[in-house]
Amino acid sequence: MTAFKILCPTDFSECSLNAIEYAAKLGEKYNAELILFHVPEMADYKKLFKFTDQNSLTFVNKKLDSLAKEVMIESLDKGLKSCHSVIQEGKPEEEILKYAMFERIDLVVMGTEGVNDIKTNFIGTKASTVVERSEVDVLIVPRKVFFKPPRKFVYASDYLEEDKLAIQKVVRLAGYFDSEIDIVHVGTKKKTIDKALHQTMVDEIRPFVKYEKTSYVLKTFRDEVGLGLENYLLTAKGDILVTLSKKKSWFEQLFTQNLSKKMSYFINKPLFVIRKP
Repeated sequence: MTAFKILCPTDFSECSLNAIEYAAKLGEKYNAELILFHVPEMADYKKLFKFTDQNSLTFVNKKLDSLAKEVMIESLDKGLKSCHSVIQEGKPEEEILKYAMFERIDLVVMGTEGVNDIKTNFIGTKASTVVERSEVDVLIVPRKVFFKPPRKFVYASDYLEEDKLAIQKVVRLAGYFDSEIDIVHVGTKKKTIDKALHQTMVDEIRPFVKYEKTSYVLKTFRDEVGLGLENYLLTAKGDILVTLSKKKSWFEQLFTQNLSKKMSYFINKPLFVIRKP
C-alpha cells in the first residue's frame, strides 16, 4: 500500500513553521511521509537573514535539513513514517502545484498570515492560489493557531453527490482524534431549504458517513453564507472548518473581499479544503 504523502511548503516565517507542526501531527496519525518544501526567494531572505550572497542558499539548505531532523526526532516514534526536505527554484505557487501533482501528494499543509492578510485576500495570495488550482486537498493554518487535537470538525455541505465521498476523508481524520463531526448546511433568506428537504438529503448521505459522533445541522442566516459559517463555528466551538471545493471560483463566491473584512473568528481557524473526493 502506498504511503500517505504530506507536502508542507515553508518560507521560515512564523506562520509556515506553525504549519509544519500541524503537518507533523497529522503525519503521525496517517503514518505519512512528510516533505518540507522550500522555493528560494531573495526578497524573503532579505527580511529573514542578514546576508543575501550565495551563502544564503547554503544556509537555507542547512536550516531546512535541520527542521526535517527536528520533526523526525519529535514524530518518528509517534507514527510519522519519514521526513525530508526539498528545495525547488521557481515561483512558489507554481512549484508547489507541480510537485504535488508529479509526486502524487495526498495533502498540502500551508500556513497563512490570516488576520494580517485580510485587507488583500482572505487566506493570503499564495495559499489562495494553491487552493484554487490544486488537484489535491489543502489544509490552511493561520499564523496564530497552534496545534491542538481537534474536538470538532465542521463540514460545510450543500449535500452534493461528491459530498458522499468527501465526508469519508473527514470521518477518517476525525476518527484519529475521536472528534465530533457537524455536517452543516447554511442557508440564507434568498436561498434556503425546508426541514423536510434537509431530512431527505441527510437520509441520502448518512449511509456514507458511518461515524457515531456525527450531527446533521440546518441553519439559516440573514447574511452571506460565510458569515453564517463563522457564526456557527463560534457557537458550536468548531476547531476546523472543512469544505468540498471543486470550483476554482469558490473563494470568490464564499469569501469576497468585502465579506472577509467583516469576519474575525473564522479566520483564526484552520480551513481544510477537499479538492478531490
